Amino acid sequence: MSETPPEPPSAAREGSLSFAIFLLARAHRGYAAAMLRAMNLHPGQELLLMQLFDKDGQTQAELLEKAGLDHSTVSKSLRRMQEAGLLTREQAPHDRRVMVVRLTDEGRALRAPIADMWRTLEQITVRDLTPEQIETFTASAYVIERSVRNHVRQTPGE
Repeated sequence: MSETPPEPPSAAREGSLSFAIFLLARAHRGYAAAMLRAMNLHPGQELLLMQLFDKDGQTQAELLEKAGLDHSTVSKSLRRMQEAGLLTREQAPHDRRVMVVRLTDEGRALRAPIADMWRTLEQITVRDLTPEQIETFTASAYVIERSVRNHVRQTPGE
């Protein structure tokens, strides 16, 4: 743990926390993506599957809201996952414009591997941290995420 953090590029020196977040997100996402590829999944697809594990038969709009992904990403991911046999999409009986998404047996079978993936990723992520550091970092990360999200909502044209 005595490794010196990388020096940010000169343009990012006044944003050292943001640069650290960028490096962390890139490393974490890259490792998670490799783990997902081993399950023939693309990043983000596991988030949709996890929402369906908790409540199968959701509409695409519900999944979009809960997963926090944009419309085109969700539509593309669901199409790929349907083609892979992980889920079905059917028109809702009450409104033909609404698509209801349900897991297939193949999709449901990914619950344990995805839970194992997240558990392993967590173990790797926190292995050099104390429980107090984990708690502080987690709380800080949520505060930062909320701050960025709220700023984007307040200034959508920027």
